[in-house]
Amino acid sequence: MTDDPRTLVSTAWLDAHLKDPDLRVIDASWYLPAMGRDAKAEYEAGHIPGARFFDIEEISDTRSALPHMAPPPEKFISRMRAMGIGDGHQVVIYDGHGLFSAARVWWTFRLMGKTDVAVLDGGLPKWKAEGRALENLPPVMRDRHMTVQRQAGLVKDVTQVAQASKLKSHIILDARAPGRFSGAEAEPRPGLRSGHIPGAKNLPFGQVLEANGTMKSPEALREIFAGLGVTPEQPVITSCGSGVTAAVLSLALERAGHRNHALYDGSWAEWGMYDDLPVEKD
Repeated sequence: MTDDPRTLVSTAWLDAHLKDPDLRVIDASWYLPAMGRDAKAEYEAGHIPGARFFDIEEISDTRSALPHMAPPPEKFISRMRAMGIGDGHQVVIYDGHGLFSAARVWWTFRLMGKTDVAVLDGGLPKWKAEGRALENLPPVMRDRHMTVQRQAGLVKDVTQVAQASKLKSHIILDARAPGRFSGAEAEPRPGLRSGHIPGAKNLPFGQVLEANGTMKSPEALREIFAGLGVTPEQPVITSCGSGVTAAVLSLALERAGHRNHALYDGSWAEWGMYDDLPVEKD
């Protein structure tokens, strides 16, 4: 793969740069309840040297009734400063699944205007499989100044998505599993309707990944997107269950050279909740 410190880097790249003074590594592991895993406990048991733990649930807009919505800029700044992450740092984000929740935190940094941020391809499973170093010590963190400039164009709310669906102005890509997208399977969150946003296309996030959890090549990604009618100039909205795996598609779009994309933060947790919003089933 081609290492790109703004999108995706290999385990070899990270290992070679691990002692760089301006590198900051983040463990962004997060799991669905059905996975039965404790992200914080796993981090404390062993993580990539120097990694800080990013709590997706806590570093969010806790004023919202929706799950892990993007944090307000001031909260993001305060949490990052406390973690010793600030201006001038190159950030690399990984998770314990392979390539799952790390993309969500990559997107959050991009939303805040931070571009020197990449996801670790293959994540902690690949790092461990290659026998690379781990530690269980908490990192030494020194407060670092951070400035942000929120990029409003990278996120969509329910009103904007409803308009895009109605006007067919964007291609809406849904990263959920086919059964949930079609409405054949019930949603894991109680009280949500089944189905998808009218006009949306299904691209389960696993389809942009190789069997070993690394991301497919930019060429392969372009082929996948072209098959769904996504051209480089076509505006895209990514969506999923609650805005986490949608970011895997956002990262894949960026790797494929697509720049005109935004993430629907509320995703199906929001759309499926409102009876007055239209739903399609296959």
